[in-house]
Amino acid sequence: MPKREGKKVVTKCSCGYTSDDVKHATLNEKVKKDDSRMDVVDTAHDLKSMPKMKAECPKCGNQEAAFWEVQTRAADEPATKFMKCTKCKHIWRDYN
Repeated sequence: MPKREGKKVVTKCSCGYTSDDVKHATLNEKVKKDDSRMDVVDTAHDLKSMPKMKAECPKCGNQEAAFWEVQTRAADEPATKFMKCTKCKHIWRDYN
């Protein structure tokens, strides 16, 4: 990252490398995948215990679906509603 050292701007790496060639500097970053996160959609929901509503399944046309909400974005954003068809078990998101 570019940093000021006295009157000069230099790039410094966490490995200790330093360069004053800021114009041609590139930043390469590797991000480790975090497998400890749970999936957003838990398909193991028991349909018997979930609330149901009238909703048309886009896959089979059934008119009833179970639903649940998950906060998938920032707390000031609305939750995402997931729907699961009571007939074919297809899962989709409802943005209404």
